[in-house]
Amino acid sequence: MNKAQFIAYLAPQFGDSKKEAARAVEVVFDAVVRNISKGEDVMINDFGKFKKVDRPARKGRNPFTGETIQIKASKKVRFLPAKGLKEVISGARKLGAAPTPPAKAAPAKAVKKAPKAKKAVRKVAKKAKRRR
Repeated sequence: MNKAQFIAYLAPQFGDSKKEAARAVEVVFDAVVRNISKGEDVMINDFGKFKKVDRPARKGRNPFTGETIQIKASKKVRFLPAKGLKEVISGARKLGAAPTPPAKAAPAKAVKKAPKAKKAVRKVAKKAKRRR
């Protein structure tokens, strides 16, 4: 599932507004990125934990030439799945029903009033044409 599919999946929860669903997704992703970049962990119950990890400098090997190279130290994001997510993935626990979108208020029906006079005039005109 990519971001656009994720937004389309959430849209019914926001009154079929993809714009509002996209805004919600942007806010959530922004909050996660900002907190991880500060070095804070982001823990979402029954889903998992995002945390920033420092990787030290190390030696590696160039796969084409086989020569030893130095790999720089870096910072990465690690995701640790929560117990609840692991149980669902393994099949040990079943997911509940998906949340249903809020009920929409029924729009007021527009009542079309057909002009009765025109129908009567048309019928009279048709009869007059037939008589000729």
